[in-house]
Amino acid sequence: MKTTRTPSIPRHGRAILGLGLSLALLSACGSDPGDTTTSATETGATETGTTETGTTAPGTTDSSTSPTTGTATTDDTATTSPTTGTATTDDTTDTTGNEGQPSLSFFVSSTGSLTGNLGGLDGADKRCKELADAVGEGDKNWRAYLSTEKGPDDQPVHARDRIGKGPWYNADLVMIAADLDDLHTKEGDHTLFLNENGEPINGQWEGSPTPNEHDILTGSNKDGTVAVGFTCADWTSEDASVFAQVGHSDGLGPMGSDAEQYRSWNSVHENGGCHDTAPKGGAGLVYCFAAD
Repeated sequence: MKTTRTPSIPRHGRAILGLGLSLALLSACGSDPGDTTTSATETGATETGTTETGTTAPGTTDSSTSPTTGTATTDDTATTSPTTGTATTDDTTDTTGNEGQPSLSFFVSSTGSLTGNLGGLDGADKRCKELADAVGEGDKNWRAYLSTEKGPDDQPVHARDRIGKGPWYNADLVMIAADLDDLHTKEGDHTLFLNENGEPINGQWEGSPTPNEHDILTGSNKDGTVAVGFTCADWTSEDASVFAQVGHSDGLGPMGSDAEQYRSWNSVHENGGCHDTAPKGGAGLVYCFAAD
């Protein structure tokens, strides 16, 4: 008996037929006709090893890409600038100097009074304000460091209570004192106790010009309280029998002595009389502080 053999379909033909059936099934199931993407297993195509560049998978957190360079950076690196790629940090220092910077808040007056009559506290404060105005610092609440026995309410006025809380800086922007307690432990120093122009006061220091003018009117004890009987009648007297307590701006005594009794910036001795502030080494100068 003769047997009839069914012709076989070539291998590549079977693959084509399988592909056609797969496409037909996908079309019947509602697949997007425009979607031509197929997997390697459906087509039997071999991956060629093409490398994907400059892209990041959605939701990937392991790396980030610079918007301009496409260079991948890990989460441990600094943030890159969108335009230059230069690493930046969040702790950039502000160098504008607009806030928190020291400014002139203390000086020894460059001009003084021939007598102990300063026009009271108001007159002395006015002198401080005018001198501060001359160097562009008049917008502060300037007070003379002076005590009186009777204030507006007939109570003593202590110099330490008039000048704010500090800190205070001289014309060179060097801190004189951080606060009231610090201030009243200080000693005179011609390099710190400067006038509003940044100049030292004539005194007993080596090389100082003459005459000696280091006796600064205060009417105060070392702790900044009123020295009773030594305020030139609350800074209104020109009487030779009335006196004022003074301090040494340079902290020195005769012949440049730095003995303990000469060191206080605010209370060393009484002056020569309220009729004339010059004898013993004065010029009717006062200390000026910004109280705000």
